[in-house]
Amino acid sequence: MKKNVIIIGAILVVLIIAWIINLLWAAGQFKTLKPHFTGTCTPVSGLVGAEDITIHPITGVAYISAYNRRAVMSGEVVESGIYAYDLNDPSPKLTRLVAKTSQEFRPHGISLFVGKNGNDRLFVINHAQEKHSIEMFDLSDGQLTFSGSTENRLIVSPNDLVAVGPNSFYVTNDHKNRGGIKGMLEDYLRLEWSNVVFCQDKECSIAITDFGYANGINVSRDRKTLYLSTTTQQTLFAYDRNPKTNQLSLLNKISTGTGLDNIEIDECGRIWVGAHPQMLKFISHAKDKNQLSPSQILRYSFSRQNGFESEEIYLNLGDEISTSSVGAFKNNRLLMGSVFEPKILDCKF
Repeated sequence: MKKNVIIIGAILVVLIIAWIINLLWAAGQFKTLKPHFTGTCTPVSGLVGAEDITIHPITGVAYISAYNRRAVMSGEVVESGIYAYDLNDPSPKLTRLVAKTSQEFRPHGISLFVGKNGNDRLFVINHAQEKHSIEMFDLSDGQLTFSGSTENRLIVSPNDLVAVGPNSFYVTNDHKNRGGIKGMLEDYLRLEWSNVVFCQDKECSIAITDFGYANGINVSRDRKTLYLSTTTQQTLFAYDRNPKTNQLSLLNKISTGTGLDNIEIDECGRIWVGAHPQMLKFISHAKDKNQLSPSQILRYSFSRQNGFESEEIYLNLGDEISTSSVGAFKNNRLLMGSVFEPKILDCKF
């Protein structure tokens, strides 16, 4: 009996050690990172936690979602909101556009719907007061006007979204269980429990499911192909989207070996993804700003015939910017945002 207990105990120890090694490997802790970038970057201060950035394809104005996550976790009242950054200006500056009507506006993922005749609308995930809603703002003459909000029981842990109509969007839930032990288990066991929800006129339904930390989402310019990135699953997906029914069918996927974040699409239809090549360092940086976390920007081309082709555009160990969550590109300008940093990077090729 005693011998059996010892054997079982030894097996458990071996399994735990194997799980830890596997986790460290998957999180990128054993990677050898070689920083590189062919362009030059200028830091632009004036905000904190620019988690998502999108650039208007016609006007060239970038819209940035930002709030100071560390300060909020400490119970501080902080300024947050949506910022504009005009790439046409020879010396662009950040302009704060909106903080809604309360101090609790905590914007996360954003998406710009470019309508006909200049009827543009910005969709924003808001985590105010521990609730989760999708706020909509009409964009006119460089100003944002609040136009409505969507809350739904299926929107449980929203991270990013993409608008496909003036009142319709897909939104990623990065967890089935937000926070607590269950949420932690989803992360560290890399459970594929998260999903994507489609909403139209405040009515929502689950579109696709069973992902390991569904994160970034976007669509092609013709809105017929939807792209989804996953963080712990480390996979980029492409789906055929039926514009009439909004149903999605898997076209292709690629394993990336890195923790993917937000997705942006440039004027050539290429896919730009912010990423975290060493995810446990991301967690350390979230707790302590002095613990650097590597930043990575990947670019993908996709065709239905040939699938994905990838290129690593930017890699830095975190001294220039840590925890890169998004890379938005237009006319040889790359804007890079971060989850925690008090700046963005304006990079030129």
